[in-house]
Amino acid sequence: MLVRLLYASRAIDACPETIEAILHECRTRNPNSGITGVLCYGGGIFLQVIEGGRMAISQLYNQIQRDARHKDVVLLHYEEITERRFAGWTMGEVNMTRVNVSILLKYAEKPELDPYSASGKVSMALLEELMVTASVIGRA
Repeated sequence: MLVRLLYASRAIDACPETIEAILHECRTRNPNSGITGVLCYGGGIFLQVIEGGRMAISQLYNQIQRDARHKDVVLLHYEEITERRFAGWTMGEVNMTRVNVSILLKYAEKPELDPYSASGKVSMALLEELMVTASVIGRA
């Protein structure tokens, strides 16, 4: 059974090397677990959607909650799915430098990434729009 999980967290260390290390780990480990998804990082906040088998996603989310590189992990959305939306990425990365401010304003009060003040449904819609507008990089 396939599931989709969306969460937000706050970075402890926001240096580019930390973000690259997280993406590298995802891209290395996820294929063996059948996990796909997209990571968005901006303003010290992570927004990530992961898809895969229920047990694999549950195990990964448990690891994410214990990961010392971030805090304030909040589950925004979880659902059983019949097909993946983010199947093209072992872990895609939203290129925040390519994001049009109007897209962020469409889903939030201010032109910044803030899933803590939005519903999971709104955050998922934002990620889907970013995917469609070619703001996601790192196909692998």
